[in-house]
Amino acid sequence: MKNKIAAGVFGIVLGGLGVHKFYLGRIKMGVLYLLFCWTGIPSIVGIIEGVLYLTMSDPEFNERYAG
Repeated sequence: MKNKIAAGVFGIVLGGLGVHKFYLGRIKMGVLYLLFCWTGIPSIVGIIEGVLYLTMSDPEFNERYAG
């Protein structure tokens, strides 16, 4: 079971490095974020995704990212 608050905070703070993707088990996306971290684009996308995780309902988050 993944914690949506942890995923959201990882996305906002460390999203440029893909930490939130690694946390959610999306290893390939995490590596992609790492490869392009020098562009700054993953940082912007990570902030947006972090906010989306935090505003998502618990059942929706669990359905999408659990397991």
